[in-house]
Amino acid sequence: MSFASDNSPSAQKAPIAKKENQILKKHGDKRVDPYFWMNKRDSKDVLDYLNAENKYYDTQMKPFDSLKTDLYNEIRGRMKDDEASVPYKKGSYYYFTRFNKGAEYPLFARKPIGSESEEILLDIPALAKDEKFFQVGAMSLSPDHNILAYAVDTVGRRFYDIHFRDLKNKKFIDYKILATTGSFAWANDNKTFFFAKQDPKTLRADKIYRGQLGSDKFELVFEEKDEAFHVGLTKSLTLDTILINSSSTLATEVQILDANEPQKAPRVFLKREKKHEYSVTDAGDRYYVISNWKAKNFQVFEVLKEKESQKSPSAFDKKSWKVLIPHSTKIFVEDIYAFEKYFILGQRQNALTELVVYKRTDKKSAMKKTPIRFKDEAYVAAFGANAEYKTEVFRYEYESLSQPPTTYDYDLKTNKSIIVHTKDVPNYNAADYKTLRLFATARDGAKIPISILVKKDFKPKAKNPLFVYGYGSYGYSLDPSFDRTVISLVDRDYAYAILHIRGGSEKGREWYESGKLMKKKNTFNDFIDATEFLVKKGYGQKNRVYAMGGSAGGLLMGTVLNMRPDLYNGVVAIVPFVDVVTTMLDDTIPLTTFEYDEWGNPNEAKYYKYMKSYSPYDNVKAKAYPNIFVATGYHDSQVQYWEPAKWVAKLRELNTSDKKIVFKTDMDAGHSGATGRFKSIEEDAMYYSFFLAVDNLINKK
Repeated sequence: MSFASDNSPSAQKAPIAKKENQILKKHGDKRVDPYFWMNKRDSKDVLDYLNAENKYYDTQMKPFDSLKTDLYNEIRGRMKDDEASVPYKKGSYYYFTRFNKGAEYPLFARKPIGSESEEILLDIPALAKDEKFFQVGAMSLSPDHNILAYAVDTVGRRFYDIHFRDLKNKKFIDYKILATTGSFAWANDNKTFFFAKQDPKTLRADKIYRGQLGSDKFELVFEEKDEAFHVGLTKSLTLDTILINSSSTLATEVQILDANEPQKAPRVFLKREKKHEYSVTDAGDRYYVISNWKAKNFQVFEVLKEKESQKSPSAFDKKSWKVLIPHSTKIFVEDIYAFEKYFILGQRQNALTELVVYKRTDKKSAMKKTPIRFKDEAYVAAFGANAEYKTEVFRYEYESLSQPPTTYDYDLKTNKSIIVHTKDVPNYNAADYKTLRLFATARDGAKIPISILVKKDFKPKAKNPLFVYGYGSYGYSLDPSFDRTVISLVDRDYAYAILHIRGGSEKGREWYESGKLMKKKNTFNDFIDATEFLVKKGYGQKNRVYAMGGSAGGLLMGTVLNMRPDLYNGVVAIVPFVDVVTTMLDDTIPLTTFEYDEWGNPNEAKYYKYMKSYSPYDNVKAKAYPNIFVATGYHDSQVQYWEPAKWVAKLRELNTSDKKIVFKTDMDAGHSGATGRFKSIEEDAMYYSFFLAVDNLINKK
């Protein structure tokens, strides 16, 4: 079995995009973009080209339809048709989601405590039945649990309409708020609410409004005018505070709204400062603040509410901040959960997540920390669904590459964990697999963590295929989570490796900062160096290495392809950010301006030059590229469809090898791909069938 030949009677020729040279000048430099015309959304030329690429993909991959079907059936076979979430307690109810057999979307439901009588709050399958794309964002219950607000996007551009349902009378309310970000919070009077809206062109979330149920008159509470910032809302576990969070890559500002007096104007917690990031957690009589003030890896402060100033522009100045958990060069503080008598810190150390319990009544000088211990070499432990402030039970989730997600309830008085539920994964036995953690040495001496999943009897030095995955941007950490889709590759003797490269925060803030701006090339070098390390150690045969990444991970794929096309036999790039320079120079493109702190502002010559030196689209040259599959969504609001479209056209024009380049655009999806649990695994089967298809060619030689 092989790809359809472009010369066979049944095959379609690979699309050749027309060229219309656009001259782009900046800082005395001239770039020639022959495919700039693809930026014209909805034009006939663009739609014809995308449709031609989709037809070519279908033709080329048709010989592997049965393989894709096998993969889909295998992955679906590891899903319970009627799977459900673990119920969590909130007020006098247990809330949960569950699937009916064969349903793409879940039901949102609850049961009164002490009763088995189920109440369906939202029948999402019924709402989605006539939609090609249907995504429910946030769902928010009024404090009296009688009204459900829920946000829906039916296009994929992340504009959410907020709808309301009267749970008491079991009726949908004829009232909705159009085109919001989906960020929403109820005040405690059960009628006043706050929501965020975005700019219709740039898609930047920039306004917070106050409204009342049933009224079409909305009051602007706050407008974020700095184009580098976006806004969102959170409500505290105490239920007393609603926070307006203004965030950029390198700075934050938090405002406090009183949920009990929602007509009051918000107060700034601490005015924004350059390169100062902080978050605020309401803890009853005080706030806990995680801040990088004089602390690269962040530290925890406590701020007593009685210290609030009525005169200062900020509710609290730093003089009222008291260090609770001091800075550590080895521990990266990420999050905090505050209960009435305890707080739990989420942190990272040595590239692993940690959960640490503290008792609030302990004196600072004698504060005892109790870490929750875990067993696997590589794992992820995270906060679970904790919906009540006055509790002595903390819920957390644990999983590894080989261990399915397990929900624990931790008794804060006895420091004992009890398993509440382990995800049922049919046709899977965790004992047949093993998780490993290795460290590769980068070319500059940095130690790159690698998480690996293999079959239990896997032996290095075997002639096995290797699948590597990476991201490495925005300080986002790739955790070694359980993925039931990748088991299909591991069962076919693949070693699956997550490369925790610089640009993420797996090893703390320094790990992030050494993979951004003028150090961005460390990200790409790390990925290449870690791949070579694994091949040298026998985790993959040299000509059977496959790589995948999405969004900024797609940028990673594009750059690595230009640097070392010989290292990989097949690459999948999903919604790839590949036309970096052009996009970052166009501040009308959604979500560009507040990216400057991540990539640099190309209006400054030094950033322009550095960015151009690695931008995948700008560095495609005549060379032998490997097999490449590029996927995108036409309605993508994060990475516009034209970036991968232009990149594919240029790759196909200049590629000197006979390897396949295929491109598929989902005309009904956005950045996150298809909605629905089965439709999403169709995409996974599509990606993996490509790897197996190109690997099949190796095996035949």
